Amino acid sequence: MSTIDMKTGKKKKRTAIKYMKSDYAFLAFDTLILTLIFIIILYPLLYVISCSFSGGKMVGGGASLIPLQATLEGYTAVIEDASVWRGYGNSLIYTISGTALALLTTILCAYPLSRRTFKNGKYMMFLCVFTMYFSGGLIPTYLTIRGYGILDTIWALILPVSLSVYNMIVMRTYFRTSIPDEMHEAASIDGCGEWRFLTQIVLPLSGPIIAVIGLYYAVDLWNGYFNAMVYLQDKAKLPLANVLRELLIQNQSLGMESNVQMDSTTLALLEMRSQVMRYSLIIVSSLPVMMLYPFVQKYFVKGVMIGAVKG
Repeated sequence: MSTIDMKTGKKKKRTAIKYMKSDYAFLAFDTLILTLIFIIILYPLLYVISCSFSGGKMVGGGASLIPLQATLEGYTAVIEDASVWRGYGNSLIYTISGTALALLTTILCAYPLSRRTFKNGKYMMFLCVFTMYFSGGLIPTYLTIRGYGILDTIWALILPVSLSVYNMIVMRTYFRTSIPDEMHEAASIDGCGEWRFLTQIVLPLSGPIIAVIGLYYAVDLWNGYFNAMVYLQDKAKLPLANVLRELLIQNQSLGMESNVQMDSTTLALLEMRSQVMRYSLIIVSSLPVMMLYPFVQKYFVKGVMIGAVKG
């Protein structure tokens, strides 16, 4: 590698980094540990993908990392189930609307707290951090949701998770460290108000942290199922995670409930179908997040490292 000397205009060689024996040992050990972690994480994913494309008999007997008796039976069963598509639609609505609301509240909370001139900022920050360690619990939260009259509605799922204090602190730190006070002072001299400064200067410069925090919120909302079990009564409004849970429970109990009416061959086929469908459901429910991650991954290092809490 070489660089251009600004004074002479000639190329100059970069000095190569010289590693000691201890550095090579550390790098080798670090590479080994990371490779093991990668294998531990990758193996279950490959196994689930293999099982989702394998036949029922192969899954029941233990499939390998290569699909055995390849078939699309599991995916066909998932696609033909109307409740899965209904759950998909509900999850998309909850995730998109919930992520938009969460980003809005996080930005509106993080920006004023990032300004050193904000009066009572330390007091407000203390109140926010206090909620990270102490909360009312499930029953008071349920009574609050019921008191607002939003049980069995979309608001019961997105309002309780519309602000994560941890995400807000990360975004606040990003605003404070990446947007210099001199820029705010210069904008103020030119007659720029706080709203205009936020929307036209701060937000365009905060793409990485917004993308990272938005993905955090989206994944939590997409995978969330507990709030739906507590606050939703209409099964037509259940998100995908709860629909998959219902299907898995139904598939497991179908054989026991029909033990008298069906012969052993039919019960075995139902069991194999439920086994294949189980793995296919996992893949189908994970596809949106896996498709979204590559577009946001490039922002992770910059957004999290700059927005990390610093001592």
